[in-house]
Amino acid sequence: MRFAFVATCRSCTVLLLALANAYAGSKIAPPPPGKLYHGCYWGGVGTDTHDPSEHDVTAEDVAKYETAVGKKAAWIYFSDNWFESRKFPAPMCGWVRDLGKVPYIRLMLRSDVDQRHREKVFTLEKIIAGEFDVDLRAWAQEAKAFGSPILIEWGTEPNSDWFGWSPKYNGGPNEGPKRFVAAYRHIVDLMRSAGADNLTWVWHVNWLGEPERKWNAFKNYFPGANYCDWIAVSAYGPTTPRMRDGTESLRFKLEECYGPLRKIAPNKPIIIAEFGCDIHNRNLDCAQWARAALEELFSGKWPDLVGFCWWNEGWQNDDTKKHDSDLIITHDVDLTRVFRDELAKHAEKIQETPVIAP
Repeated sequence: MRFAFVATCRSCTVLLLALANAYAGSKIAPPPPGKLYHGCYWGGVGTDTHDPSEHDVTAEDVAKYETAVGKKAAWIYFSDNWFESRKFPAPMCGWVRDLGKVPYIRLMLRSDVDQRHREKVFTLEKIIAGEFDVDLRAWAQEAKAFGSPILIEWGTEPNSDWFGWSPKYNGGPNEGPKRFVAAYRHIVDLMRSAGADNLTWVWHVNWLGEPERKWNAFKNYFPGANYCDWIAVSAYGPTTPRMRDGTESLRFKLEECYGPLRKIAPNKPIIIAEFGCDIHNRNLDCAQWARAALEELFSGKWPDLVGFCWWNEGWQNDDTKKHDSDLIITHDVDLTRVFRDELAKHAEKIQETPVIAP
């Protein structure tokens, strides 16, 4: 079966509802062997010192992006910030489905977009203790009512030190990873008990532990095979104009993380949920880095790899305009050309339409 919801007028409403019911409880499946999903994240250009939302993408943005790169995206990736609302983002999921795509929700239980501090409200201890169970259950029930497939992650990049669920802010090296796993399982168990069987759970880590310590290894955050449908990896190049770190190729980063992840969770589908590079970085050519990255993704050397998504966003880092980050493909002619050429070159390897599990 193929996932194809398309609506252009009010007369399609009944058809859409019928299709949603037909796919109730279904999940997105990996693409056929040898093919990759192409996802879309579009955060635009932040107007504050931080990205204001991570969900300001519109259907028009998706159309412009797809026109620029010459291929359709199978999923739309966006953040669901609980400091804005604890309700299931039904309107956004709805228009994503209407485009024939799967919503990929980055469930962000956080009190603001600031990073590198302990979470003020949605702490791991409170999640484990059930203090947000009412809201989580209501969210799950609305997700179930939505019916059609959704990709979802919680606890993005736990082996980093920038989000509030990092062990740095939750008991340190000994207790932090344990608390993360307990909170992750609590959320998944609760949502499954609410009948949200259309959720595909994605466990999302950074390609490299920050800090690089044994206690911060992938395996210490893995919630277990029953709690993880897919695995996601973030693997960025330099993300600011002046950054010196991160210039290694995507191939290097895959060589570092792919084996350990397969050992932890054999045969689980793996996606590069986030990769990107600042188009003005002085230490490398972004277009060349992206071309090498795409060639690696399509090389066939990584059999469990099933998809990828570039992080299209710009944001301010300080009061100096030339220090602003810009990872947006369409802001650089050479980068746009690279994506268009590489996606056309490997067109037979791209699965544009989501496949729905029986």
